[in-house]
Amino acid sequence: MKNGTLLAALDLGSNSFRLEIGRLDHGQIHRTEYLKETVRQGNGLDENRNLSQEAMQRGWDCLARFAERLAGFERHQVRAVATQTLREARNRDEFLTKAHEILGFPIDVIPGREEARLIYQGVARLLPQSDERRLVVDIGGRSTEMILGQGYDAIVMESFRVGSVAWSMKYFPNGQFTRDAFRIAEIAAKAVLDEALNAYRRDTWDVAYGSSGTVGAVADILHAAGWAQNLITRDGLDWISDRLLKAQTVDKLRIEGMKDDRKLVIGGGISTLRAVFDLLGIDEMHAADGALRHGVLYDLVTRSQEDTDLRAVSVQRMATRFAVDAEQAQNVSQLACALFGPLQEQAGMATTEIARQQRKLNWAGQLHEIGCHISHNYYHKHGAYILDNADAPGFALSELHRLSQLVLSHRGKLRKLELDFGDAVFMQQLLCLRLATILCHARRAPDTDGLQLGLDPAHTNQITLTTRPGWSQAYPQSAHLLREEALGWQKTPWPLLLSEG
Repeated sequence: MKNGTLLAALDLGSNSFRLEIGRLDHGQIHRTEYLKETVRQGNGLDENRNLSQEAMQRGWDCLARFAERLAGFERHQVRAVATQTLREARNRDEFLTKAHEILGFPIDVIPGREEARLIYQGVARLLPQSDERRLVVDIGGRSTEMILGQGYDAIVMESFRVGSVAWSMKYFPNGQFTRDAFRIAEIAAKAVLDEALNAYRRDTWDVAYGSSGTVGAVADILHAAGWAQNLITRDGLDWISDRLLKAQTVDKLRIEGMKDDRKLVIGGGISTLRAVFDLLGIDEMHAADGALRHGVLYDLVTRSQEDTDLRAVSVQRMATRFAVDAEQAQNVSQLACALFGPLQEQAGMATTEIARQQRKLNWAGQLHEIGCHISHNYYHKHGAYILDNADAPGFALSELHRLSQLVLSHRGKLRKLELDFGDAVFMQQLLCLRLATILCHARRAPDTDGLQLGLDPAHTNQITLTTRPGWSQAYPQSAHLLREEALGWQKTPWPLLLSEG
Protein backbone atom coordinates (compact mmCIF):
# COMPACT_ATOMS: atom_id res chain seq x y z
CA MET A 1 0.00 0.00 0.00
CA LYS A 2 1.45 3.37 -1.06
CA ASN A 3 2.49 6.15 1.29
CA GLY A 4 -0.10 8.92 1.36
CA THR A 5 -3.05 6.55 0.98
CA LEU A 6 -6.10 7.59 2.97
CA LEU A 7 -7.61 4.80 5.07
CA ALA A 8 -10.88 4.72 6.99
CA ALA A 9 -12.11 2.50 9.83
CA LEU A 10 -15.66 2.36 11.14
CA ASP A 11 -16.44 0.89 14.54
CA LEU A 12 -20.14 0.08 14.95
CA GLY A 13 -20.19 -0.29 18.71
CA SER A 14 -23.10 -0.98 21.04
CA ASN A 15 -23.08 2.58 22.39
CA SER A 16 -21.37 4.67 19.70
CA PHE A 17 -20.47 4.52 16.02
CA ARG A 18 -17.01 5.94 15.25
CA LEU A 19 -15.25 6.83 12.01
CA GLU A 20 -11.47 7.24 11.99
CA ILE A 21 -9.70 8.47 8.86
CA GLY A 22 -5.93 8.50 8.62
CA ARG A 23 -3.12 8.85 6.10
CA LEU A 24 -0.47 6.14 5.71
CA ASP A 25 3.08 7.42 6.11
CA HIS A 26 5.94 4.89 6.17
CA GLY A 27 4.06 2.34 8.25
CA GLN A 28 2.40 4.88 10.54
CA ILE A 29 -1.15 6.17 10.20
CA HIS A 30 -1.76 9.81 11.10
CA ARG A 31 -5.29 10.96 11.87
CA THR A 32 -6.90 13.37 9.43
CA GLU A 33 -10.46 13.17 10.75
CA TYR A 34 -12.49 11.56 13.54
CA LEU A 35 -16.27 11.40 13.86
CA LYS A 36 -18.30 9.89 16.68
CA GLU A 37 -22.04 9.59 17.19
CA THR A 38 -23.87 8.12 20.17
CA VAL A 39 -26.29 5.66 18.57
CA ARG A 40 -27.10 3.41 21.57
CA GLN A 41 -27.88 0.48 19.32
CA GLY A 42 -27.28 -1.87 22.25
CA ASN A 43 -30.35 -0.40 23.97
CA GLY A 44 -32.48 -1.61 21.09
CA LEU A 45 -32.12 -5.35 21.67
CA ASP A 46 -35.33 -6.87 23.01
CA GLU A 47 -35.70 -10.02 25.12
CA ASN A 48 -35.68 -12.13 21.96
CA ARG A 49 -32.42 -10.49 20.86
CA ASN A 50 -34.00 -8.62 17.97
CA LEU A 51 -33.03 -5.04 17.18
CA SER A 52 -35.93 -2.60 17.26
CA GLN A 53 -36.77 -0.60 14.15
CA GLU A 54 -35.87 2.56 16.06
CA ALA A 55 -32.40 1.23 16.91
CA MET A 56 -31.80 0.15 13.34
CA GLN A 57 -32.97 3.51 12.00
CA ARG A 58 -30.59 5.35 14.34
CA GLY A 59 -27.76 3.24 12.95
CA TRP A 60 -28.79 3.77 9.32
CA ASP A 61 -29.09 7.53 9.83
CA CYS A 62 -25.60 7.69 11.33
CA LEU A 63 -24.11 5.60 8.52
CA ALA A 64 -25.72 7.87 5.94
CA ARG A 65 -23.81 10.79 7.44
CA PHE A 66 -20.58 8.79 7.52
CA ALA A 67 -21.13 7.72 3.91
CA GLU A 68 -21.10 11.33 2.79
CA ARG A 69 -17.62 11.72 4.27
CA LEU A 70 -16.41 8.50 2.59
CA ALA A 71 -17.42 9.54 -0.92
CA GLY A 72 -14.52 8.85 -3.25
CA PHE A 73 -12.93 6.14 -1.11
CA GLU A 74 -12.32 2.77 -2.77
CA ARG A 75 -13.08 -0.66 -1.35
CA HIS A 76 -9.50 -1.40 -0.25
CA GLN A 77 -9.32 1.88 1.71
CA VAL A 78 -12.26 1.24 4.03
CA ARG A 79 -13.22 -1.37 6.58
CA ALA A 80 -16.30 -1.29 8.80
CA VAL A 81 -16.59 -3.68 11.75
CA ALA A 82 -19.50 -4.38 14.10
CA THR A 83 -19.23 -5.86 17.57
CA GLN A 84 -21.33 -7.44 20.32
CA THR A 85 -24.78 -5.97 19.60
CA LEU A 86 -24.73 -7.23 16.02
CA ARG A 87 -23.10 -10.48 17.12
CA GLU A 88 -26.17 -11.03 19.30
CA ALA A 89 -28.94 -9.62 17.11
CA ARG A 90 -31.04 -12.31 15.45
CA ASN A 91 -32.21 -9.87 12.79
CA ARG A 92 -28.77 -8.48 12.06
CA ASP A 93 -28.98 -9.40 8.36
CA GLU A 94 -31.90 -6.99 7.97
CA PHE A 95 -29.82 -4.19 9.45
CA LEU A 96 -26.62 -5.10 7.59
CA THR A 97 -28.21 -5.39 4.14
CA LYS A 98 -29.59 -1.86 4.27
CA ALA A 99 -26.50 -0.55 6.07
CA HIS A 100 -24.31 -1.84 3.23
CA GLU A 101 -26.49 -0.07 0.68
CA ILE A 102 -26.38 3.20 2.63
CA LEU A 103 -22.68 3.15 3.48
CA GLY A 104 -21.48 1.79 0.15
CA PHE A 105 -19.08 -0.62 1.87
CA PRO A 106 -19.61 -4.05 3.48
CA ILE A 107 -19.77 -4.32 7.27
CA ASP A 108 -17.95 -7.19 8.97
CA VAL A 109 -19.40 -8.59 12.18
CA ILE A 110 -16.26 -9.74 13.96
CA PRO A 111 -15.95 -12.49 16.61
CA GLY A 112 -15.18 -11.46 20.18
CA ARG A 113 -11.59 -12.69 20.12
CA GLU A 114 -10.97 -10.96 16.81
CA GLU A 115 -12.32 -7.76 18.35
CA ALA A 116 -9.90 -8.27 21.25
CA ARG A 117 -6.98 -8.79 18.84
CA LEU A 118 -7.77 -5.62 16.92
CA ILE A 119 -8.17 -3.63 20.14
CA TYR A 120 -4.72 -4.74 21.23
CA GLN A 121 -3.27 -3.79 17.85
CA GLY A 122 -4.80 -0.34 18.16
CA VAL A 123 -3.48 0.16 21.69
CA ALA A 124 0.00 -1.21 20.95
CA ARG A 125 0.45 0.86 17.79
CA LEU A 126 -0.15 4.10 19.66
CA LEU A 127 2.06 3.25 22.67
CA PRO A 128 5.85 3.67 22.77
CA GLN A 129 7.64 0.46 21.80
CA SER A 130 8.47 -1.55 24.89
CA ASP A 131 9.14 -5.09 26.11
CA GLU A 132 6.65 -4.67 28.97
CA ARG A 133 3.98 -7.32 29.35
CA ARG A 134 0.67 -5.58 28.84
CA LEU A 135 -2.83 -6.21 30.08
CA VAL A 136 -5.36 -4.36 27.91
CA VAL A 137 -8.99 -4.04 28.96
CA ASP A 138 -11.78 -2.55 26.85
CA ILE A 139 -15.21 -2.18 28.49
CA GLY A 140 -17.68 -1.58 25.68
CA GLY A 141 -21.43 -1.34 25.62
CA ARG A 142 -22.26 -5.05 25.66
CA SER A 143 -18.89 -6.79 25.93
CA THR A 144 -15.57 -6.50 27.71
CA GLU A 145 -12.36 -7.57 25.99
CA MET A 146 -9.19 -8.57 27.83
CA ILE A 147 -5.84 -9.14 26.18
CA LEU A 148 -2.36 -10.08 27.32
CA GLY A 149 0.35 -9.04 24.91
CA GLN A 150 3.89 -7.88 24.38
CA GLY A 151 5.05 -5.50 21.68
CA TYR A 152 2.62 -5.85 18.78
CA ASP A 153 1.77 -9.47 19.61
CA ALA A 154 -1.52 -10.31 21.30
CA ILE A 155 -0.95 -13.56 23.18
CA VAL A 156 -4.13 -14.23 25.18
CA MET A 157 -7.45 -12.80 23.99
CA GLU A 158 -10.97 -13.12 25.32
CA SER A 159 -14.33 -11.39 25.11
CA PHE A 160 -16.91 -11.45 27.91
CA ARG A 161 -20.59 -10.57 27.63
CA VAL A 162 -20.66 -7.76 30.16
CA GLY A 163 -20.63 -4.04 29.35
CA SER A 164 -21.75 -0.55 30.28
CA VAL A 165 -24.97 -0.51 28.23
CA ALA A 166 -26.10 -4.02 29.14
CA TRP A 167 -25.31 -3.61 32.85
CA SER A 168 -26.91 -0.15 33.03
CA MET A 169 -30.12 -1.45 31.44
CA LYS A 170 -30.22 -4.47 33.75
CA TYR A 171 -29.09 -3.09 37.12
CA PHE A 172 -29.77 0.66 36.83
CA PRO A 173 -32.94 0.57 34.67
CA ASN A 174 -34.48 3.77 36.00
CA GLY A 175 -31.23 5.69 36.16
CA GLN A 176 -31.10 5.32 39.95
CA PHE A 177 -27.83 4.78 41.82
CA THR A 178 -28.05 2.80 45.07
CA ARG A 179 -25.54 0.81 47.08
CA ASP A 180 -27.54 -2.36 46.49
CA ALA A 181 -27.62 -1.79 42.73
CA PHE A 182 -23.83 -1.32 42.61
CA ARG A 183 -23.22 -4.32 44.86
CA ILE A 184 -25.42 -6.63 42.77
CA ALA A 185 -24.02 -5.27 39.47
CA GLU A 186 -20.43 -5.86 40.60
CA ILE A 187 -21.21 -9.38 41.81
CA ALA A 188 -22.89 -10.17 38.49
CA ALA A 189 -19.95 -8.77 36.54
CA LYS A 190 -17.50 -10.83 38.58
CA ALA A 191 -19.56 -13.95 37.91
CA VAL A 192 -19.15 -13.40 34.16
CA LEU A 193 -15.50 -12.37 34.37
CA ASP A 194 -14.50 -15.01 36.91
CA GLU A 195 -12.98 -17.32 34.29
CA ALA A 196 -10.42 -14.59 33.54
CA LEU A 197 -8.74 -15.17 36.90
CA ASN A 198 -6.41 -17.95 35.75
CA ALA A 199 -5.49 -16.58 32.32
CA TYR A 200 -4.91 -12.99 33.45
CA ARG A 201 -3.19 -13.55 36.81
CA ARG A 202 -1.33 -10.60 38.30
CA ASP A 203 2.04 -12.24 37.61
CA THR A 204 1.33 -12.46 33.86
CA TRP A 205 1.47 -8.72 33.14
CA ASP A 206 3.47 -5.64 34.13
CA VAL A 207 1.24 -2.69 33.18
CA ALA A 208 -2.55 -2.43 32.81
CA TYR A 209 -4.05 -0.31 30.03
CA GLY A 210 -7.67 0.55 29.36
CA SER A 211 -9.06 1.34 25.93
CA SER A 212 -11.91 3.55 24.76
CA GLY A 213 -15.45 3.69 26.17
CA THR A 214 -15.79 3.46 29.93
CA VAL A 215 -12.07 3.72 30.66
CA GLY A 216 -11.70 6.90 28.63
CA ALA A 217 -14.75 8.47 30.29
CA VAL A 218 -13.55 7.61 33.80
CA ALA A 219 -10.06 8.95 33.09
CA ASP A 220 -11.53 12.24 31.81
CA ILE A 221 -13.69 12.64 34.92
CA LEU A 222 -10.79 11.99 37.28
CA HIS A 223 -8.45 14.35 35.43
CA ALA A 224 -11.07 17.13 35.53
CA ALA A 225 -11.26 16.60 39.31
CA GLY A 226 -7.51 17.03 39.72
CA TRP A 227 -6.26 13.45 39.50
CA ALA A 228 -3.32 12.44 37.30
CA GLN A 229 -4.01 12.52 33.56
CA ASN A 230 -4.86 9.21 31.85
CA LEU A 231 -4.60 7.26 35.12
CA ILE A 232 -7.33 5.38 36.99
CA THR A 233 -6.77 4.23 40.58
CA ARG A 234 -8.90 2.40 43.11
CA ASP A 235 -9.26 5.65 45.09
CA GLY A 236 -10.43 7.36 41.94
CA LEU A 237 -13.08 4.71 41.31
CA ASP A 238 -14.27 5.03 44.91
CA TRP A 239 -14.53 8.81 44.49
CA ILE A 240 -16.67 8.51 41.34
CA SER A 241 -18.87 5.85 42.97
CA ASP A 242 -19.49 8.17 45.93
CA ARG A 243 -20.47 10.98 43.57
CA LEU A 244 -22.97 8.72 41.82
CA LEU A 245 -24.48 7.59 45.11
CA LYS A 246 -24.82 11.20 46.31
CA ALA A 247 -26.55 12.19 43.07
CA GLN A 248 -28.93 9.20 43.43
CA THR A 249 -30.26 9.57 39.88
CA VAL A 250 -28.91 10.28 36.40
CA ASP A 251 -31.00 13.46 36.20
CA LYS A 252 -29.26 14.94 39.25
CA LEU A 253 -25.78 13.83 38.25
CA ARG A 254 -23.37 16.72 37.74
CA ILE A 255 -19.70 15.81 37.40
CA GLU A 256 -17.17 17.94 35.59
CA GLY A 257 -15.55 16.06 32.73
CA MET A 258 -18.50 13.72 32.15
CA LYS A 259 -20.22 14.07 28.80
CA ASP A 260 -24.00 13.93 28.73
CA ASP A 261 -24.05 10.88 26.46
CA ARG A 262 -22.10 8.90 29.08
CA LYS A 263 -24.45 9.53 32.03
CA LEU A 264 -27.00 6.88 31.08
CA VAL A 265 -24.36 4.12 30.99
CA ILE A 266 -21.93 5.22 33.70
CA GLY A 267 -23.48 2.98 36.38
CA GLY A 268 -22.91 -0.18 34.35
CA GLY A 269 -19.47 0.98 33.27
CA ILE A 270 -18.22 1.79 36.78
CA SER A 271 -19.55 -1.44 38.28
CA THR A 272 -17.86 -3.48 35.53
CA LEU A 273 -14.57 -1.59 35.87
CA ARG A 274 -14.55 -2.06 39.65
CA ALA A 275 -15.16 -5.78 39.14
CA VAL A 276 -12.16 -5.95 36.76
CA PHE A 277 -9.92 -4.12 39.26
CA ASP A 278 -10.95 -6.44 42.12
CA LEU A 279 -10.71 -9.70 40.18
CA LEU A 280 -7.33 -9.04 38.55
CA GLY A 281 -5.71 -7.22 41.45
CA ILE A 282 -5.26 -3.98 39.52
CA ASP A 283 -4.09 -0.96 41.53
CA GLU A 284 -3.88 1.46 38.64
CA MET A 285 -4.80 1.47 34.97
CA HIS A 286 -3.48 3.77 32.23
CA ALA A 287 -5.98 5.11 29.71
CA ALA A 288 -4.54 4.35 26.26
CA ASP A 289 -5.07 6.44 23.14
CA GLY A 290 -5.44 3.44 20.83
CA ALA A 291 -8.70 1.58 20.33
CA LEU A 292 -10.48 -0.88 18.06
CA ARG A 293 -10.73 1.55 15.16
CA HIS A 294 -6.96 2.10 15.16
CA GLY A 295 -6.37 -1.62 15.09
CA VAL A 296 -8.71 -1.89 12.12
CA LEU A 297 -6.73 0.79 10.27
CA TYR A 298 -3.41 -0.98 10.76
CA ASP A 299 -5.04 -4.31 9.92
CA LEU A 300 -6.17 -2.82 6.61
CA VAL A 301 -2.52 -2.36 5.68
CA THR A 302 -1.53 -5.94 6.53
CA ARG A 303 -4.63 -7.44 4.86
CA SER A 304 -3.71 -5.73 1.60
CA GLN A 305 -0.54 -7.81 1.27
CA GLU A 306 -0.59 -11.58 1.01
CA ASP A 307 2.66 -12.06 2.92
CA THR A 308 1.38 -10.11 5.96
CA ASP A 309 -2.28 -11.16 5.94
CA LEU A 310 -3.04 -12.84 9.27
CA ARG A 311 -5.91 -14.73 7.67
CA ALA A 312 -3.41 -16.75 5.63
CA VAL A 313 -1.68 -17.76 8.87
CA SER A 314 -5.02 -18.83 10.36
CA VAL A 315 -5.77 -20.94 7.28
CA GLN A 316 -2.40 -22.67 7.53
CA ARG A 317 -2.91 -23.35 11.23
CA MET A 318 -6.32 -24.93 10.61
CA ALA A 319 -4.95 -27.04 7.76
CA THR A 320 -2.17 -28.31 10.02
CA ARG A 321 -4.47 -28.86 13.01
CA PHE A 322 -6.85 -31.02 10.95
CA ALA A 323 -4.07 -32.90 9.13
CA VAL A 324 -5.05 -31.80 5.63
CA ASP A 325 -3.32 -33.52 2.70
CA ALA A 326 -1.12 -30.53 1.83
CA GLU A 327 -0.22 -31.67 -1.69
CA GLN A 328 -3.84 -32.28 -2.67
CA ALA A 329 -4.94 -28.98 -1.14
CA GLN A 330 -2.25 -27.16 -3.09
CA ASN A 331 -3.21 -28.85 -6.36
CA VAL A 332 -6.90 -28.00 -5.92
CA SER A 333 -6.19 -24.43 -4.83
CA GLN A 334 -3.83 -23.65 -7.69
CA LEU A 335 -6.13 -25.07 -10.34
CA ALA A 336 -9.24 -23.35 -8.94
CA CYS A 337 -7.45 -20.00 -8.96
CA ALA A 338 -6.02 -20.61 -12.45
CA LEU A 339 -9.55 -21.21 -13.76
CA PHE A 340 -11.06 -18.30 -11.86
CA GLY A 341 -8.62 -15.56 -12.91
CA PRO A 342 -9.20 -15.53 -16.70
CA LEU A 343 -12.94 -15.93 -16.13
CA GLN A 344 -13.03 -12.71 -14.10
CA GLU A 345 -10.85 -10.88 -16.62
CA GLN A 346 -13.51 -11.63 -19.22
CA ALA A 347 -16.17 -10.37 -16.81
CA GLY A 348 -14.31 -7.08 -16.46
CA MET A 349 -13.23 -7.40 -12.82
CA ALA A 350 -10.36 -5.15 -11.74
CA THR A 351 -6.96 -6.82 -11.35
CA THR A 352 -6.71 -6.00 -7.65
CA GLU A 353 -10.16 -7.43 -6.99
CA ILE A 354 -9.33 -10.61 -8.93
CA ALA A 355 -6.27 -11.10 -6.70
CA ARG A 356 -8.37 -10.52 -3.56
CA GLN A 357 -11.02 -13.03 -4.62
CA GLN A 358 -8.38 -15.56 -5.76
CA ARG A 359 -6.84 -15.36 -2.30
CA LYS A 360 -10.17 -16.30 -0.73
CA LEU A 361 -10.71 -19.09 -3.24
CA ASN A 362 -7.22 -20.35 -2.47
CA TRP A 363 -8.14 -20.54 1.24
CA ALA A 364 -11.26 -22.54 0.40
CA GLY A 365 -9.10 -24.94 -1.61
CA GLN A 366 -6.59 -25.23 1.22
CA LEU A 367 -9.38 -26.10 3.66
CA HIS A 368 -11.85 -28.05 1.55
CA GLU A 369 -10.82 -31.35 3.19
CA ILE A 370 -10.49 -30.27 6.85
CA GLY A 371 -13.59 -32.32 7.68
CA CYS A 372 -11.85 -35.55 6.61
CA HIS A 373 -10.30 -35.69 10.08
CA ILE A 374 -13.82 -36.33 11.41
CA SER A 375 -15.61 -38.26 8.66
CA HIS A 376 -14.76 -39.28 5.10
CA ASN A 377 -18.30 -39.61 3.73
CA TYR A 378 -19.56 -36.26 5.01
CA TYR A 379 -16.29 -34.40 5.31
CA HIS A 380 -17.65 -31.36 3.44
CA LYS A 381 -20.41 -30.92 6.03
CA HIS A 382 -18.01 -31.28 8.95
CA GLY A 383 -15.58 -28.88 7.28
CA ALA A 384 -18.31 -26.27 6.91
CA TYR A 385 -19.26 -26.67 10.58
CA ILE A 386 -15.64 -26.24 11.67
CA LEU A 387 -15.29 -23.02 9.67
CA ASP A 388 -18.56 -21.58 10.93
CA ASN A 389 -17.40 -22.13 14.51
CA ALA A 390 -13.65 -21.62 14.22
CA ASP A 391 -11.52 -19.23 16.23
CA ALA A 392 -9.58 -17.83 13.27
CA PRO A 393 -7.68 -14.58 13.92
CA GLY A 394 -8.06 -12.05 11.12
CA PHE A 395 -11.43 -13.29 9.89
CA ALA A 396 -14.84 -11.69 10.20
CA LEU A 397 -17.84 -13.95 10.83
CA SER A 398 -19.14 -13.31 7.30
CA GLU A 399 -15.78 -14.27 5.77
CA LEU A 400 -15.69 -17.54 7.68
CA HIS A 401 -19.27 -18.30 6.68
CA ARG A 402 -18.52 -17.65 3.02
CA LEU A 403 -15.56 -20.03 3.26
CA SER A 404 -17.77 -22.58 4.99
CA GLN A 405 -20.31 -22.38 2.17
CA LEU A 406 -17.63 -22.99 -0.46
CA VAL A 407 -16.36 -25.99 1.49
CA LEU A 408 -19.90 -27.33 2.04
CA SER A 409 -20.83 -26.91 -1.62
CA HIS A 410 -17.66 -28.11 -3.31
CA ARG A 411 -19.18 -31.57 -3.68
CA GLY A 412 -22.64 -33.10 -3.79
CA LYS A 413 -25.76 -32.24 -5.75
CA LEU A 414 -26.24 -28.56 -6.44
CA ARG A 415 -30.03 -28.74 -6.25
CA LYS A 416 -29.83 -29.78 -2.60
CA LEU A 417 -27.78 -26.74 -1.63
CA GLU A 418 -29.20 -23.43 -0.47
CA LEU A 419 -27.13 -21.15 -2.68
CA ASP A 420 -27.47 -17.50 -3.62
CA PHE A 421 -27.39 -17.93 -7.38
CA GLY A 422 -27.47 -14.16 -7.78
CA ASP A 423 -23.99 -13.82 -6.24
CA ALA A 424 -21.95 -14.12 -9.45
CA VAL A 425 -18.53 -14.07 -7.80
CA PHE A 426 -19.44 -16.76 -5.28
CA MET A 427 -21.04 -18.99 -7.91
CA GLN A 428 -18.02 -18.73 -10.18
CA GLN A 429 -15.66 -19.40 -7.26
CA LEU A 430 -17.75 -22.46 -6.43
CA LEU A 431 -17.73 -23.67 -10.04
CA CYS A 432 -13.94 -23.35 -10.21
CA LEU A 433 -13.51 -25.15 -6.89
CA ARG A 434 -15.80 -28.00 -7.92
CA LEU A 435 -14.04 -28.36 -11.28
CA ALA A 436 -10.65 -28.34 -9.56
CA THR A 437 -11.64 -31.10 -7.13
CA ILE A 438 -12.97 -33.18 -10.02
CA LEU A 439 -9.83 -32.75 -12.12
CA CYS A 440 -7.67 -33.57 -9.09
CA HIS A 441 -9.75 -36.64 -8.17
CA ALA A 442 -6.76 -38.95 -8.69
CA ARG A 443 -4.93 -36.98 -5.96
CA ARG A 444 -2.19 -35.74 -8.24
CA ALA A 445 -1.60 -32.64 -10.32
CA PRO A 446 -3.87 -32.95 -13.40
CA ASP A 447 -2.98 -32.46 -17.05
CA THR A 448 -4.38 -28.97 -17.73
CA ASP A 449 -2.68 -28.31 -21.08
CA GLY A 450 -5.27 -26.59 -23.28
CA LEU A 451 -7.83 -26.34 -20.44
CA GLN A 452 -9.82 -23.09 -20.56
CA LEU A 453 -12.89 -21.75 -18.76
CA GLY A 454 -14.74 -18.88 -20.39
CA LEU A 455 -17.95 -16.87 -20.41
CA ASP A 456 -20.21 -17.27 -23.43
CA PRO A 457 -20.91 -13.72 -24.70
CA ALA A 458 -24.04 -14.90 -26.49
CA HIS A 459 -25.69 -16.45 -23.42
CA THR A 460 -26.04 -14.74 -20.04
CA ASN A 461 -24.28 -16.65 -17.24
CA GLN A 462 -23.34 -19.56 -19.50
CA ILE A 463 -19.80 -20.84 -18.94
CA THR A 464 -17.84 -23.16 -21.24
CA LEU A 465 -15.02 -25.48 -20.24
CA THR A 466 -12.82 -26.24 -23.22
CA THR A 467 -10.28 -29.07 -23.40
CA ARG A 468 -7.78 -29.90 -26.13
CA PRO A 469 -8.60 -32.50 -28.79
CA GLY A 470 -8.27 -36.05 -27.50
CA TRP A 471 -8.31 -35.02 -23.83
CA SER A 472 -11.47 -36.98 -23.00
CA GLN A 473 -10.03 -40.16 -24.55
CA ALA A 474 -6.82 -39.71 -22.59
CA TYR A 475 -8.69 -39.15 -19.31
CA PRO A 476 -12.02 -40.98 -19.57
CA GLN A 477 -12.75 -40.98 -15.82
CA SER A 478 -12.22 -37.24 -15.54
CA ALA A 479 -14.32 -36.66 -18.66
CA HIS A 480 -17.15 -38.74 -17.18
CA LEU A 481 -17.08 -36.76 -13.92
CA LEU A 482 -17.12 -33.48 -15.86
CA ARG A 483 -20.18 -34.60 -17.85
CA GLU A 484 -21.97 -35.43 -14.60
CA GLU A 485 -21.01 -32.02 -13.23
CA ALA A 486 -22.25 -30.22 -16.33
CA LEU A 487 -25.63 -31.96 -16.00
CA GLY A 488 -25.94 -30.60 -12.47
CA TRP A 489 -25.20 -27.03 -13.55
CA GLN A 490 -27.79 -27.19 -16.35
CA LYS A 491 -30.47 -27.03 -13.67
CA THR A 492 -29.11 -23.73 -12.29
CA PRO A 493 -28.92 -20.16 -13.66
CA TRP A 494 -25.24 -20.91 -14.43
CA PRO A 495 -25.24 -23.61 -17.14
CA LEU A 496 -21.90 -25.29 -17.84
CA LEU A 497 -21.03 -26.50 -21.33
CA LEU A 498 -18.17 -28.84 -22.22
CA SER A 499 -16.27 -28.39 -25.45
CA GLU A 500 -13.36 -30.41 -26.81
CA GLY A 501 -11.40 -28.10 -29.09
